Amino acid sequence: MSEELRVNLLGQTLEQLQTLCADLGFPRFTAKQLCDWLYKKRTDSIDAMTNLSLAQRARLAEVAYIGRDFPVNCQVSRDGTKKYLFRVSTLASLAHVETVFIPDDDRATLCISCQVGCKMGCRFCVTGQQGFHGSLSAGDILNQLFSIPEFEQLTNVVFMGMGEPMDNLDAVLDVCRVLTSDWGLGWSPKRITVSSVGIIPGLKRFLDESQCHLAISLHNPVPQERLSIMPVQKAFPLNEVLALLRHYDWSGQRRLSFEYTMFRGLNDDLAHATRLVETLRGLDCRVNLIRFHSSPGTPFQTSTPGAIRAFQDYLNRNGVVCTLRASRGEDIDAACGLLAGREGR
Repeated sequence: MSEELRVNLLGQTLEQLQTLCADLGFPRFTAKQLCDWLYKKRTDSIDAMTNLSLAQRARLAEVAYIGRDFPVNCQVSRDGTKKYLFRVSTLASLAHVETVFIPDDDRATLCISCQVGCKMGCRFCVTGQQGFHGSLSAGDILNQLFSIPEFEQLTNVVFMGMGEPMDNLDAVLDVCRVLTSDWGLGWSPKRITVSSVGIIPGLKRFLDESQCHLAISLHNPVPQERLSIMPVQKAFPLNEVLALLRHYDWSGQRRLSFEYTMFRGLNDDLAHATRLVETLRGLDCRVNLIRFHSSPGTPFQTSTPGAIRAFQDYLNRNGVVCTLRASRGEDIDAACGLLAGREGR
């Protein structure tokens, strides 16, 4: 059986593996054995699963494989950030995605991708400019973690790479289950942040089925101005997104944050800061300011350091916790909004 027709075991949840084992006539407990090999021992070989019989391993290999593929390229920034390029073999056409490893003192964050390209078309994002070429499977996403040499160092994972997580929600939720379940890696949901431009049906399901942190790409509190840079504003207006978020409790362990990229002369003055404070009033949240990273084909410019400081200070003085995200990996096009998945970069 060709690999295209076999099941990729990597990314399968316990329930999915139980169904597979039942179909193969294996004992139910075999599914937990598979989870142990896949997620605790992180094997890349069915032959290595020595507590399965030879006959079971042979039968499993007929219908399944472990989709572990090492990156085809790695670029290292002067600040220690690493950008990995992965070939995605599960899509019909040859495609690549990028993953960014960000070391920072006692933290090590991996920024992972969930799609090749993106449908959302945000005007300031290089990924959005390249269009959409396919969604990754849960195995494709997990491979980005399991196949880098820094896996054991990871303290956090953020779905802030290529793609819109709410547009590939089944796979994203399966990955979150693998990362946080006892039969998987057993991480705390606090170690995972999922970003979204605000696709309301997906957001509701994500919030109902996961306890991972959520980050909303906001970027402008004025509806018409937001629409001019983020087409999603037309289908899912920010006020409707916020109305949904207000139905959930953010006072516990799950954290809500808003991403706000600073564009010179467009969204970085005190009028916008005032509007943002009013927009978020009553929500237990924080705002992460992001310095815009210029790229060819975009008409925007980076806000001045003074404008960013004034904006940040105003939010903090008026009850909105606001931080400035440090730019990492800009010299290798690994910073926010620059991932393109082009081979040879």
